[in-house]
Amino acid sequence: MKILIADDDQISRMITKAAVEQSGHECIVAVDGDSAWQLYKEHRPEAVVTDLMMPGLNGLDLCRAIRAAEEDSYTYVILVTSHGSRKDVLAGMEAGADDYVTKPLDPFSLHIRLLAAQRITSLHADLARYRSALTEQARTDPLTKLHNRLKLAEDLGTLDHHYCLAMVDVDNFKSYNDIYGHQAGDAALIAIASTLAGEVRKSDGVYRFGGEEFLLVLRDQQAEGARLVMERVRSAVQDLRIEHSGDPDGVLTISAGISAFTSGHRAGTEQLLREADLALYAAKASGRNRVSLAGAIGSE
Repeated sequence: MKILIADDDQISRMITKAAVEQSGHECIVAVDGDSAWQLYKEHRPEAVVTDLMMPGLNGLDLCRAIRAAEEDSYTYVILVTSHGSRKDVLAGMEAGADDYVTKPLDPFSLHIRLLAAQRITSLHADLARYRSALTEQARTDPLTKLHNRLKLAEDLGTLDHHYCLAMVDVDNFKSYNDIYGHQAGDAALIAIASTLAGEVRKSDGVYRFGGEEFLLVLRDQQAEGARLVMERVRSAVQDLRIEHSGDPDGVLTISAGISAFTSGHRAGTEQLLREADLALYAAKASGRNRVSLAGAIGSE
């Protein structure tokens, strides 16, 4: 573990540092509470061994600052007191400390507490990874591995600059499923999803909107630029050459409708989604396998 020692007494620091290093841990040393707080923010140690009384931030203030700054990580805090009075111990626990030792420091007592610290911080790290994985899973479409509508709603809420939405639909997909079966349909959706993601920038977003529909969020794009992007995407899907005997083109294709958020058209996300959907309907009505711009786009 990486362990921060905070103590204004030089002899105490030396004893604590020797005990920490003898236990096999990496050591960072601070001479007062203020420098301890700065070192904590810089290094994010797994454990802190802090004296109760120090210049600047005292041990209790340092505990409170650490607890307020924690997010997914957890820091095990051991408070060092001069006499271990019940009042000091209680104040330390209420401030956020996990354990305490008394001066003069017994290296064995500290070693035992560091073993507990290692177990606790390891458990918290595991829980943080599990939470992160569950959060990602909740925002991921299980079939295509694209983001889903929950993630889309979150991402749309962060956009406040020029961007375009492209609603995409796989042409004649129902007949494809009828002819080739749902397993083939799933494989086709996976291939198309991968193509969509591969044809746009990392800063853009690709989402499964539902069924055979996808939505692309093209950041910092004007309508004409978005149209060129989607023509490239449409062509790339057609070039997959996924056979479809029920389609006039003989292969699976997509149609797309584009709406734009610009300085002259600062529409809400619901309106932009409706505009993209209407543009998609226009692309379908005019023959499929094409890209259409929303009628509201005009004077950017």
